[in-house]
Amino acid sequence: MRFRSRARTVTEADLVSFINLSWLNEELFTDTSDRAHMAIAGRVVPGALVYAFAEGLITPSMQGTGLAFLNAELDIAAPTFVGDTIHVECEVIERRPTAKPGRGLVRTRNSVLNQDGKTVLTYTPLRMMRMKPADEKKAH
Repeated sequence: MRFRSRARTVTEADLVSFINLSWLNEELFTDTSDRAHMAIAGRVVPGALVYAFAEGLITPSMQGTGLAFLNAELDIAAPTFVGDTIHVECEVIERRPTAKPGRGLVRTRNSVLNQDGKTVLTYTPLRMMRMKPADEKKAH
């Protein structure tokens, strides 16, 4: 199973709000005076913000089924900048029932892409989710 989320543009207000909320006050994110001498030129945003937005973009697909976030591996492949528009391409790569009835473990590969189709972040969360009863699955 695969799906694509809606898209969202990262704004300057998003960056400032996230920096103030998270205290990630690294000069890379807060100093606009001398970008030429920074590791990344341009108004770069933290990978943590990109990850948080990705989770927000895919959460509507899990309403009422998510029970627990258990684990994830995360890789930042490229910078994301203020003004970039991102979306998530989500693919189920693992699923199995738990010992407790009505629950399962689901791992997805979530790729965050910018407006140019470039992957900027990939993560593989493992979640515990509600499962449909077997008789309900047959009815669909």
